Amino acid sequence: MSTRLRLVLCLALLVSGCAQIAYYGQAAHGEFSLLDRAHPIDDWLADPGADAGLKAKLARTKQMRRFAITELGLPDNRSYTEYADLQRPFALWNVVAAPALSLEPKQWCFPIAGCVNYRGYFSEAAAQKFAAGLREEGYDVQVSGVPAYSTLGWFNDPLLSTFIKYPDGELARLIFHELAHQTVYAKDDTQFNESFATTVEQAGVERWLEAVGNQKTRDAYVQFEGRKEDFLALLLKCREQLAANYASDLSDAQKLQRKAAIFAALQENYQQLKLKWGGYTGFDRWFAEPLSNAHLALVATYYDLVPGFRALLAQQKTFPRFYAAVAKLAALSKDERHRKLTELAKNQPT
Repeated sequence: MSTRLRLVLCLALLVSGCAQIAYYGQAAHGEFSLLDRAHPIDDWLADPGADAGLKAKLARTKQMRRFAITELGLPDNRSYTEYADLQRPFALWNVVAAPALSLEPKQWCFPIAGCVNYRGYFSEAAAQKFAAGLREEGYDVQVSGVPAYSTLGWFNDPLLSTFIKYPDGELARLIFHELAHQTVYAKDDTQFNESFATTVEQAGVERWLEAVGNQKTRDAYVQFEGRKEDFLALLLKCREQLAANYASDLSDAQKLQRKAAIFAALQENYQQLKLKWGGYTGFDRWFAEPLSNAHLALVATYYDLVPGFRALLAQQKTFPRFYAAVAKLAALSKDERHRKLTELAKNQPT
């Protein structure tokens, strides 16, 4: 185990209670195991036994990373200079929970990341066990597989088998997003952090496609973005209906009945959307567990503040100046930074 990993684990144990020790232990072990599987990309490229398709992807990620550094001003470190074959479908599994009649996600607080709206496990079985306990407490819960995550620069995040086969546009998007988390991070504000990274990914891929993308790559990404926007619009509509239901004067029993009807409609509307897409099934795993408030609790996290960040990027013109302006926002109180971003979005010329 690396010295840094030992220090992080020791810090976590010092500031946590006994109930947290097992959780931090699995986190440290999971991170170490992941890093132990990582080897330099150049070693993979030089390996005559490595899959030719994998080698071609890894070669393209070197170009994506160089673009991120030179054109987007993202960190020039050892992140994404190595590749790890995890031999599992996801890097980790996140548990999200919300009350039965609320879309407000439960938070968990950690020494380094601060308070976040999810709890990650490197074992699906451990995630499901924790989720079962939350359900017994009356929470709506979702357990979802996560292909990638950022350690915020504490470690050299490698490329992973869980996402390396993505189409090039989506792969570039993911790399830009995760590197953005190493640039600016506001403790205890998941919405700010994810909306910022989403803005960098969107603007970054736009520039990357214009600079190096061929027509096939551009067309594939436009199709991907269109489907994602359709799906997001469907979720936001459902979220609005649920929020109105929970804020109404109906009895709790009536609200629960109305909630079930809203989720049933979401299922039907999704099937119609798939027909429009020609049978595309890319979002099916989102419906792997019975639908609940937990599925929609974080939808706004990734997108609500994006218009404000996009306005700020347009105002600052360059990525380095944008990052400096975002860092200043991160130094403000949570309410103040959100207020400023909302104002920026409202004042953005249409």
